[in-house]
Amino acid sequence: MSFRRGQKVEIFRKSEDESWADYMNEYIGLHGIITDPDTSINDPEDLVEVSLEGKGTHRLPQDCMRPLD
Repeated sequence: MSFRRGQKVEIFRKSEDESWADYMNEYIGLHGIITDPDTSINDPEDLVEVSLEGKGTHRLPQDCMRPLD
């Protein structure tokens, strides 16, 4: 699945990606908006930038997100 700019997402689980750090576990269950999707190649392995409610903007692996809209 490829995400698009402005799409609402939920961080619904821990990622299997090696870039996932323990502190990211606090993001599980949060909602956010995609601010910088991987639009060049739509590679599901690439990180996307998400603005999380109350937590700022972060680059996160795509396998931990699901669309809300």
